[in-house]
Amino acid sequence: MQRLRLLAPALAILAGLVAAWAALEIGGGAAPLPIEDPGPLVRYGLPAATMVRNVAIAAAFGGLVLACFALAPRSRDWNRTLDLAAAATGVATVLQAFVAFGTFRQLVSNPVTADDEFGGLLQLFFVEIETGRLILGTLLALALLTVVLLVARSAAAAAFTVVGWAVPFWLIASGGHAGGTANHTLAVSSLLLHLIFVSIWLGGLIHVGLLAAGRDAPRPAGASGLVPDAAYGDVLLRYSSLAIASFAVVAFTGVVSAWVRMEGDWLSGYGVLSLTKAALLLVLGAFGAWQRMRILRPAGTVRARVPGRAVAALLALELTVMGVTAGVAAGLARTPTPVPETPPGAEASPAEILTGRPLPPEFEPARLVDQWALDPLWTVALAMLAFFYVAGVVRLARRGDRWPIGRTVSWLAGIALFWWCTNGALNLYQEFQFSLHMLVHMLLGMAVPVLLVPGAPITLAMRAVAKRRDGTMGGREWLLAIVHSKYMQVVGSPLVAALIFVSSLWVFYYTGIFQWAMTDHLGHVWMVVHFVGSGYLFVQAIIGVDPGPAKPPYALRLVLLLGAMVFHAFFGLTLMEGEALLLADWFGAMGNGVDALEDQRVGGGIAWSIGEIPTVILAIITVVLWSRSDKKEQVRTDRAAARDGDAELTAYNAMLEKMGKR
Repeated sequence: MQRLRLLAPALAILAGLVAAWAALEIGGGAAPLPIEDPGPLVRYGLPAATMVRNVAIAAAFGGLVLACFALAPRSRDWNRTLDLAAAATGVATVLQAFVAFGTFRQLVSNPVTADDEFGGLLQLFFVEIETGRLILGTLLALALLTVVLLVARSAAAAAFTVVGWAVPFWLIASGGHAGGTANHTLAVSSLLLHLIFVSIWLGGLIHVGLLAAGRDAPRPAGASGLVPDAAYGDVLLRYSSLAIASFAVVAFTGVVSAWVRMEGDWLSGYGVLSLTKAALLLVLGAFGAWQRMRILRPAGTVRARVPGRAVAALLALELTVMGVTAGVAAGLARTPTPVPETPPGAEASPAEILTGRPLPPEFEPARLVDQWALDPLWTVALAMLAFFYVAGVVRLARRGDRWPIGRTVSWLAGIALFWWCTNGALNLYQEFQFSLHMLVHMLLGMAVPVLLVPGAPITLAMRAVAKRRDGTMGGREWLLAIVHSKYMQVVGSPLVAALIFVSSLWVFYYTGIFQWAMTDHLGHVWMVVHFVGSGYLFVQAIIGVDPGPAKPPYALRLVLLLGAMVFHAFFGLTLMEGEALLLADWFGAMGNGVDALEDQRVGGGIAWSIGEIPTVILAIITVVLWSRSDKKEQVRTDRAAARDGDAELTAYNAMLEKMGKR
């Protein structure tokens, strides 16, 4: 049984290589090029290296995620998992070097030499061409992560490394099939989510199988300082929860990716391979459902009636099917798509050249309901925030605890507004008109936090999520670690949060960050995260009920709100009276018939007027809370006086009388 578990990853990779070869033959992804063909070694070797690299990335990232949510830090399982993650990242780095050179050879068929001419070609590809820069950036990111993983062993270091994996994932997604599509944002976001959650799913499964095989191994010498391992049944159950979420996201992003690239052409080679991949994912989903219902108890232990050999065989079979799926995906990535992936041609409009999408109809109120710009990244993230919040409320209700309905309504309304701002008509038009961009900015930075903060998500999580007692870190433990971290104590303090909130407008719009946010999807994602986050911290410091830094007196809160209003008003007036156009080579070059400077002045009016409405609402809420606080204090004082005969007042009067007699 132990030998089966150890051989399963190798069998999965072998099955994946066979599946990749078959997918290349079916889809024509390895067909000889009519001009300067690089040869079969590159045509077949590049997809094979890419597939094994993806498996290695999954083993590294999936192992890290599993360790952070299912294993006890400083335990034997924890150390073994991080060691394997470090080794897998190193393998991925080496394979990425092969991928880099293979991609280069697809474009340059000159003989490999050590002269300056060939070196100049390498420099041109990896420095001047976007595809080469993305590949080189991925290689460097993987190399850096390998070094970090060799020394990272604490829970905090592992968590930071998980976040650091966003860099290679983003670079790979930006350089994949998505790179040349007209729906660049849609394609990059869907591929990014696909890579992340497939890695959690596949990599977690690899480690679950290997951990089972290692349970029978003797403890190494000098291991007395290790903490006890988490129960294997608990690890398996926690992985099952991660796998369910991953399956849902992978299915959603797979549909989005197919829609972007095929537009319904299911009979093409790309369509056949897409259907094959979808069928394999359904089989894997069935494996997971059967495993959770038949093997795992709700308490998290493996049913005694299911033999260990059967569990091992099931995991090995599931891993093999995953390997086949990875092979089909590698072949699919090399298969020509029915929708050509070509950049806008010479006949494209200026707006299409700048944004990568055709100019939408002229904006009018009706466009708010019939135009959309879907972004899978925010759709998935916000759907998870809504789902887990509602799940927490339901859990409280089932055990008889009450959660205020107003908080739930406020949270879901904030999520809905957040989703519409990042997927609705304003998300489409904000790329073409500054005024609508400013409207989205004000809604995300001010209106959305005013709705989200009263939902008190941290307080709900503390009440709904069970505390781990086996030394592992669950959702509750990670939330508490973040909330009580030194970083959050600093940026969440009222004065610092207010400073970040009011200064962000000036720094963003009057530096190169604004251009980065408009021209690069990564910059746009950063913009959304920053302004929603800074607004959330500011609102939390004013009216929040979640745990955090001590809140200032109500009078100081009103002063902070007044200062924010003044800064916003001054910023809006600056735009309204300005004669210089921000990003003239962007908003002034759209060719949509809009007077860009006048539209910018309208945007300034939006920042001054509409942007102040949430601040006024905050001020009203603060005054109401202040009044309630005074009433509570008065009631407390009256009750204390009734209990002790107003001893405090009597003592005070006696002191005054004594002072008067002197």
